[in-house]
Amino acid sequence: MKARILLIEDDAGTASALQKVLREEDYLVDVAARGDDGLRRALQQPYDIVITDLKLPGLGGLELVAQLHAAQPRLPIILITAHGTTETAIEAIKLGAFEYLVKPFEADELFDLVAAAVGSGRLMSEAVDLGEARTAQTAIIGNSRAMQAIYKEIGRVAATPVTVLIRGATGTGKELIARAIYQHSDRAQQPFIAVNCAAIPETLLESELFGHERGAFTGAQTRRIGRFEQAQGGTLFLDEIGDLNASTQAKLLRVLQERAIQRLGAAENIPVDVRVLAATHRDLEAAIQDKDFREDLFYRLSVVTISLPALGERAEDIPELVRFFIQRHARQLSVETPSIQPEALAYLQGRPWPGNVRELENVVRQALLLAKPFGISLEHVQQVAEKVRKPGAVTQQTHAAYVTELLAAVQRGEVVNAYSRMIAELEPELFRQAIALAQGNQAKAARWLGVTRLKMRGKLIELGLHPERDRGER
Repeated sequence: MKARILLIEDDAGTASALQKVLREEDYLVDVAARGDDGLRRALQQPYDIVITDLKLPGLGGLELVAQLHAAQPRLPIILITAHGTTETAIEAIKLGAFEYLVKPFEADELFDLVAAAVGSGRLMSEAVDLGEARTAQTAIIGNSRAMQAIYKEIGRVAATPVTVLIRGATGTGKELIARAIYQHSDRAQQPFIAVNCAAIPETLLESELFGHERGAFTGAQTRRIGRFEQAQGGTLFLDEIGDLNASTQAKLLRVLQERAIQRLGAAENIPVDVRVLAATHRDLEAAIQDKDFREDLFYRLSVVTISLPALGERAEDIPELVRFFIQRHARQLSVETPSIQPEALAYLQGRPWPGNVRELENVVRQALLLAKPFGISLEHVQQVAEKVRKPGAVTQQTHAAYVTELLAAVQRGEVVNAYSRMIAELEPELFRQAIALAQGNQAKAARWLGVTRLKMRGKLIELGLHPERDRGER
């Protein structure tokens, strides 16, 4: 579904320009010219995010943020401010705004921030069903004994303030578990902020989590509020916690112990009331033995541990998962929900699924595209599954073979820097396929890859795809 944005801006020219570029990015945009009118509309109609100027007639942006956040704490609000009012914008963040933009800003900065706000808002607002999936867009599917144990564990820990470590292989649904815990907790009406620790460069991760003061490092031109402060009163989900570097691990441990953060470049401690949920696919016990992960942090994070089974360990849940994915993607593709042959279901149940639930969903979606509007046959799922497993597909086996050959080339003296070589060979194909799948929409492709629009644009130009001359300009 297209995200709906309320833009509150009293300058008609600015409002028109912002509305135009956001609509080109496939958003639905309503405009209000006064703060009081914008607040009324935001309270009466459903919006995915609100973008507001700081200085407005009728009701100022700061008061608007305070009132709107008090009424709808899960609605992301982006504040637009001038250089001279940055400190006021910081106050708005403390009052509940999602983020702020300082004028003048590039369109790509706006697109990145809007995409992040929409994603964050939907993480909070989209319900996660447990066991059955009749109404929710997202659900944890399965009634196997293993999944019943997971549901009981969610119910046991949701209402308590303890930290929870969610463990499981890639594609098993760790983020869904975190969202389910959040939605069944007493913090469900407060913010839920998700941070993928592996997707943020090490040099920026501490600033992302804890914030920074102006001048804390090169390029820190303004004060920044970190994710811990943004999640005040709510829940912070740290995905891929096993990828934290030693410095960030030490600072995170201190936050968990003292319930206070210290922005980079600052001396004072800022109290935070945040519940932390963490997830990893890594073997943290082995990382502790290798001195890559702090043992004391491990015990702080794993007050309660929820371990998700691989899909191969609960094959009896596959038919229910398949039917859920068919229904969901049929709605997204605006086609009638097709049937699936029993032989096709049996074939899917018999496969190993190293990519777990995520891989199964990918196969079902592609089979649906082949079959629509007719039933999904054994031939459809076989055709898709075989294509996914052909040489060059992203699988554990092909990755292992590639790495083996690469390291052998290093030993023979044919390759000097194995890491750079791997990135140089695999990254271009990742960006090519992402922009093709997104049909030229840079914002969508960037969201899928977890990179900024600026990086996406730069890579496309570097690869000779020239986004400024084609549909990628969107």
